[in-house]
Amino acid sequence: MKRLNHDELLKKINEAVAFIRSKTKQQPQVGIVLGSGLGSFVQQVANPTVIPFTDIPNFLPTTVEGHSGNLVIGTVEGKEVIVMQGRNHYYEGHSMDSVIFPVRVLAKLGIKTLILTNSAGGMKDGMSGGDLMIIEDHINLMGTNPLIGPNISEFGPRFPDMSEAYDKELIKKLESSFTKLKVKYQKGVYGGLTGPTYETPAEVRYLKRIGCDAVGMSTVHECIIANHMGLRVAGISCISNLAAGISPHKLSHAEVTDTAKKVEKDFVSVLKDFVSAI
Repeated sequence: MKRLNHDELLKKINEAVAFIRSKTKQQPQVGIVLGSGLGSFVQQVANPTVIPFTDIPNFLPTTVEGHSGNLVIGTVEGKEVIVMQGRNHYYEGHSMDSVIFPVRVLAKLGIKTLILTNSAGGMKDGMSGGDLMIIEDHINLMGTNPLIGPNISEFGPRFPDMSEAYDKELIKKLESSFTKLKVKYQKGVYGGLTGPTYETPAEVRYLKRIGCDAVGMSTVHECIIANHMGLRVAGISCISNLAAGISPHKLSHAEVTDTAKKVEKDFVSVLKDFVSAI
């Protein structure tokens, strides 16, 4: 999707919204984006309506392993949800407008809360592969911002506040879910880079020095768009591996998806409990 003007973008968003509404009568209040290897959570969605991204006007297909590319609408713990089983990434060669387009659509559909999940490399002291980390804040190192260009005032202000990018009340509820279910967790700052290369050991040392606890290739731009449109945001990272220079071996996407599968049970149980508490 090339950079669109105001009217073109609204038209494309409305086309997608109208198509999705034609497939379901549900009105989800909670949106969930599932990261690499975490897509099995959709099995928890009762009475699901499954819509492939490729069927939705102006959505792009996913190309990365571990991202099935479906929109799943139904209920979790009695709450109506809309779940993105996978996402597009900036490193796939898409424009930023295309990458954040689905979040715009979810907001336009009427969700009030967006839960962002991802797989990330860990660098915080005491962190290990398989940990789950509550995102407290992020550092945007992607070299761009999804709000560059003319502001669409119907969506939000020209200069949105990001002092509470990840909602503090939702963070507390997430902690309560982890504690209740006796699942080990970390809290920290997520650094968002473009990828697709994994970071060098020198880059990891730099990231750790500036305050990052985990690093990945998604999430920050989605969080920015969600805040711009007035959504409450929560974030969970699955620490799929230790970052370069900390990990004793070379990094691979297979390790990312394999680790996500190993923590699947804990991730699913925490996310279900969290959704019920929102």
